[in-house]
Amino acid sequence: MAQDRRPEEVIFNRIQMLRTERGISRQQLAEQLGVHYQTIGYLERGEYSPSLHLALRAAELFQLPVEAIFALREFPALTADALLRR
Repeated sequence: MAQDRRPEEVIFNRIQMLRTERGISRQQLAEQLGVHYQTIGYLERGEYSPSLHLALRAAELFQLPVEAIFALREFPALTADALLRR
């Protein structure tokens, strides 16, 4: 997370997980979303908050609701142990 960002401005996301799960490179995802490949890296590291338009395009691309990809709070871990404790 960038040091100059206030905590309330941080948008958490699952972009890296979704991208790697589907075998898509940063460059490929950037091309599909119409952004520079470095933007994907900034998103994945939490250094950039997407515009609403970009978030909706990502949701459409991954065929998921936008709130399954982006959130105001950190996502819980998706480990087998975490899933079994539910």
